[in-house]
Amino acid sequence: MAPDADVGKVARRADPFAPLTSEWLDVGDGHDLHVESVGREGGIPAVYLHGGPGSGCQPDHRRLFDPERFHAVLFDQRGCGRSRPKGSRDNNTTQHLIADMEKIRERFGFARWMVVGGSWGATLALAYAQAHPERVSGLVLRATFLGTAEELDDVFLRALPRFYPALSEDFLNFLPESERAAPLAAYYRRILDPDAAVHAPAARAWHDTERALSEHTPKQTRLDLKASGALPSTPFMEAHYFANNCFMRPRQLMDEAGKLAGIPGILVQGRYDLLCPPATSHALAARWPGSEVRIIDGAGHILYDPGIRNAVMKAIADLAAKG
Repeated sequence: MAPDADVGKVARRADPFAPLTSEWLDVGDGHDLHVESVGREGGIPAVYLHGGPGSGCQPDHRRLFDPERFHAVLFDQRGCGRSRPKGSRDNNTTQHLIADMEKIRERFGFARWMVVGGSWGATLALAYAQAHPERVSGLVLRATFLGTAEELDDVFLRALPRFYPALSEDFLNFLPESERAAPLAAYYRRILDPDAAVHAPAARAWHDTERALSEHTPKQTRLDLKASGALPSTPFMEAHYFANNCFMRPRQLMDEAGKLAGIPGILVQGRYDLLCPPATSHALAARWPGSEVRIIDGAGHILYDPGIRNAVMKAIADLAAKG
């Protein structure tokens, strides 16, 4: 990590969280990624990885990084957010995203950087760190997800009926009876179907179910199968990745956790996260020397559950202090 030279210069800017740079970066295969940097040049290098897959970076994500200390990069992954072409799943795999991160790192001239990500962002952070451990100064992960079919089965086939039985019935009853024996595969097929009459209601049902599971106190715990309006974008990228096991071998991230040795890590974990439960963070930490799990009581999955955002910011600051 770079030293904290010239601390205080950013204070002279009208908005210290405004982007220093903003551009579309051509990464090949017809994809242009929206990439922005915040903080100050010469600060501690860092990169933020958004979730989904299929989400995108938000202005508030810039505020996770102290602008006087960091030079942080945020980018929308292939097909996501402001990147172009929007929604494209062509040449869009975990391996492509790892290669994109290397192009971005080289673009900014960083020898190493801190990698921060939550949920799917944590998955990508781990995959990148295992592929390029020499390029990672530290990892801050929120809601660790290892990208396995077993985790998704546990969420939708076990946690969902246990905690929200009526919503689980809605989720299953959306499908014809003949497809309920393997409901997740059925949802992926329907969401990826080119016919809007097939994919639109499936995407809404998936999105609304996942949203209820992600919130500690969800406002809606039943599906409105007659809902209309703009389609959510994340189910399409999620179906693409999940139907392909996130383009990784089974248990790849756990089996290769030894490659993280020497990389300090902090895993921020909501106690009541139904999508990415604490057991996953603890199992990974047991195989990763130099990591620690920080449990946030009273919180679930999302960044804005009570205590989670502050814990992520503190984890980022704590890792920077170790550098």
